[in-house]
Amino acid sequence: MISKIDVGMIGRMAAGWTRGRLRYGHPSEMEEVANEKAYGYVTHYAIGLGFAVPYVLGWHVVVGGPVSPAWAIAFGVATTAASWFFVYPSMGFGAFGRRSPDGLRAILSPLANHLFFGLGMAAGIALVLCPRSSGT
Repeated sequence: MISKIDVGMIGRMAAGWTRGRLRYGHPSEMEEVANEKAYGYVTHYAIGLGFAVPYVLGWHVVVGGPVSPAWAIAFGVATTAASWFFVYPSMGFGAFGRRSPDGLRAILSPLANHLFFGLGMAAGIALVLCPRSSGT
């Protein structure tokens, strides 16, 4: 049901960004680059941090009070929109990955992956940022 993330393709896309190419008509237009998997991992996790850090730091300013682990899950799922409306079109797959050979998995996989991103954020927030009672 879930497609594996192709970090090499993410690396090719990111390498294109550095050359001013933000969109491809078809994924075959993306040229292979040296170390594309490394670029892909760095890009993927940097974008994840780029979403997570403003969520955590901005919560107090926008909402007030301690950051919410429950809302972190919803936020993680909401970041799926970045895949559907920016990453897929940038790679040449169109919105929702509709031109992807993965079919329905192209829509569902980012949703599932970003749910786990939200769960990871929630776990991190619960472990690090939420006040703990000392039991005394």
